[in-house]
Amino acid sequence: MAQVPENREKKKLPRKDLPADARIETLSVREGLPPTQWGENSEALFLTSSFNHPDAATAAARFANEEEAFVYTRFTNPTTMMFERRLAALEGTEACIATASGMSAILMMIMGLLKSGDHVVCSQSVFGSTITLLQTQFGKFGIETTFVSQTDVNAWREAIRPNTRLFFAETPSNPLTEVCDIRALAEIAHGCGALLAVDNCFCTPALQKPVEMGADLIIHSGTKYLDGQGRVLAGAICGPDAIVNGPLMTTLRGAGMTLSPFNAWVVLKGLETLSIRMAAQSSNALKLAQWLEQQPAVDQVFYPGLPSHPQHALAMAQQNGCGGAVVSFTVKPFAGDITVPAPAVLDDAAKRLRQAAFHVIDHTRLCSITSNLGDTKTLITHPSSTSHGRLQEPQRLAAGITQGMIRVAVGLEHIDDLTADLARGLSSLNFQS
Repeated sequence: MAQVPENREKKKLPRKDLPADARIETLSVREGLPPTQWGENSEALFLTSSFNHPDAATAAARFANEEEAFVYTRFTNPTTMMFERRLAALEGTEACIATASGMSAILMMIMGLLKSGDHVVCSQSVFGSTITLLQTQFGKFGIETTFVSQTDVNAWREAIRPNTRLFFAETPSNPLTEVCDIRALAEIAHGCGALLAVDNCFCTPALQKPVEMGADLIIHSGTKYLDGQGRVLAGAICGPDAIVNGPLMTTLRGAGMTLSPFNAWVVLKGLETLSIRMAAQSSNALKLAQWLEQQPAVDQVFYPGLPSHPQHALAMAQQNGCGGAVVSFTVKPFAGDITVPAPAVLDDAAKRLRQAAFHVIDHTRLCSITSNLGDTKTLITHPSSTSHGRLQEPQRLAAGITQGMIRVAVGLEHIDDLTADLARGLSSLNFQS
């Protein structure tokens, strides 16, 4: 990318005049770009593929990156920039780059920062598609990945090689809600010259700011809580300006994992209510988790807000005292005849767990059966056959994901209605005691 001549100061796009100590709730509704000459109060939506320039010399300077300006929507757009600036402010990072989806953010990170022969250390508890991307897609290009226990700090340290360039964790994890020690992983990664990237999708900056604990890059699926209403796909990477507007921007310009202005605008508006949604949904999730622990048909509940969670104290310290809005639980095996279709590789015990989980899910009336999360509506899914369905059973079991596991992304419905909805299946389940 061309550099600004030494004797010329690079022209910058204007910023909003906000107090330096503005809090996250204020930044969520105010950060972005100044309004246009028309003085709109709600952020404008710029649906245009390209931008005009006053003259050829200015166009040349802008394309050479000698002047910060809007050039082409594949990599510069006012609406998209408003979303990027706002999310960077919330995460406390220097910069942010928006992408078409959460997976495209991970794709951009790997393409922009790594090369053949490099090595990644990654939690074995990350989203199933992330495992496939790293293991299968980038594996064939010579980038190797070692998957380790999310919570075993020594396993991360022991996995380091001379060519290790990146640590990648998702905390809490999907769907077990395992919590990693971000500070410990940052220290280990930096000690070997690697970067630490943290997927902050489950908590969002409303609950957790990984950069304050040493993380270098923050990954987001804006599809989830940032939007908050299940409307659009979006992703983002937050981090240092030198990385975001260096190799990552170069990758975006060439490969085009671009977030559309319309989707950026939708998520931008979603950010306005992020803090209050996360607080309300986390409160609902804690009550649901406490209720689930009392149900005879439930074998185990996974929720960081519960004292029974293995990383409860760490989660409370890292997540602003909140457990988040995702609750997973396992049901006891079905005691009757096995009738639910299941892969032949599953043994009878796994099939009984699968049938029990399907029974509970199919008896809900309020919960939406979908593998998304982050919606104001409560969503329920069976991870083994949906979000992690493309993994082999040994991979799922290594990550602690059994056929009896159910994940609930808790929404804003009344908690009594949610417990009644799940009670229909749990109370009628013929389970093995």
